[in-house]
Amino acid sequence: MANVSDGREALEQEIDLLGSRLASLKAAIGEVVFGQDLVIEQALVTLLAGGHGLLVGVPGLAKTRLVETLGTVLGLAERRIQFTPDLMPADILGSEVLEEGEDGRRFFRFVKGPVFCQLLMADEINRASPRTQSALLQAMQEGEVSIAGERHALPRPFHVLATQNPLEQEGTYPLPEAQLDRFLLEIAVDYPDRAAEKRMLLATTGAETPRARAVLEPGELAAAQSLVRRLPVGDSVVEGILDLVRAARPMGEGRADITRLIAWGPGPRAAQALMLASRARALIDGRLSPSKDDVVALAAPVLRHRMALTFAARAEGVGIDQVIDRLVEPLR
Repeated sequence: MANVSDGREALEQEIDLLGSRLASLKAAIGEVVFGQDLVIEQALVTLLAGGHGLLVGVPGLAKTRLVETLGTVLGLAERRIQFTPDLMPADILGSEVLEEGEDGRRFFRFVKGPVFCQLLMADEINRASPRTQSALLQAMQEGEVSIAGERHALPRPFHVLATQNPLEQEGTYPLPEAQLDRFLLEIAVDYPDRAAEKRMLLATTGAETPRARAVLEPGELAAAQSLVRRLPVGDSVVEGILDLVRAARPMGEGRADITRLIAWGPGPRAAQALMLASRARALIDGRLSPSKDDVVALAAPVLRHRMALTFAARAEGVGIDQVIDRLVEPLR
């Protein structure tokens, strides 16, 4: 019993120490990005859980600025790719070039692309073709890329934070379902409230524009990600996650009046995402373990890009967030 108690106390001390660092981190981001507290929290949850995030919103809502700020405050080596219709996979991953040595022999040398970084900002990812979008699949899932049959490991940690414009806008391509599933969270970025927009207006049109400052040292993020995976999770939370994910599938274990609205639903990766994200949210709040409230709060960003509605649901004017709201009712 003493060993268990000592281990719990040591874990609580680690959480307390990291909690103060994370509070400073959020404050530093808030000095640059205004009125997006929920978006900032969900982006931090994504990175602490070791995943990738998809930020969805109309242009001009500080999505790109948020990603740049996160790279700075977290002390990560950050690169940016502007996705356009003419972007090719080699522009992301890199390519082999033919060179000639001093002895006259020719050989291929691999030139690394911008994906070889710790934080990759894929700006307006859905403006590139599906072929180019899929170039990130192996990198996001396995942390490496294959070029000409050779595997090249990416730096650790490696995260993709992609921004996406609404599909209704001109010049956009829908992301393949397989790639959407690689994103831990889909983070909805909405318009700021009036007070936040006024603060932003005054801060960004003056002589000096607020700049981000580094808060975490190299290696601290990896240590925090390791801590997230060590947080204990209660049985009721585990069962709640399973109940939610399994109820979100067509002909699944949920209510028939809800499952009839779902064309296809989340796989096991969604349950893994909910587990890790709930732990990360608890850590940000300085708690030892997650609760069902964390699962409820993260259900929409975890599930909305892993589900599709039937024609009947669309005909009735039912949206994906409305379906998820009904799914989480038993957990409230």
